[in-house]
Amino acid sequence: MEFYAYHGCFDEERKIGTWFNVDLSMEVDTSKAEESDNLDDTVNYQEVYAVVKREMMISSKLLENVARRILNAIQKEFPAVSYAWVKVKKMNPPLGGKMESVSVELES
Repeated sequence: MEFYAYHGCFDEERKIGTWFNVDLSMEVDTSKAEESDNLDDTVNYQEVYAVVKREMMISSKLLENVARRILNAIQKEFPAVSYAWVKVKKMNPPLGGKMESVSVELES
């Protein structure tokens, strides 16, 4: 997932913003949906995207905070998820030199 958001320790980062990539992996028992072919029997990816987007739009100083909020929201809103892993990647961070990205990975 790709978002333009306003996270960073510097005030300027939280005003100007930059691009972020979010990778999310979830473990869910999909056996019922495999047989029924019914979206109501599994986790709706569109709803997951909306939750991640909502959390990405809340400005934070640290990527760790953003990643934890995403995991907490996924666990709260999708009880069928037994395990989740998230990677939040900040593109072109202002660290005084050319750098493609920095990232944080968390799991729950």
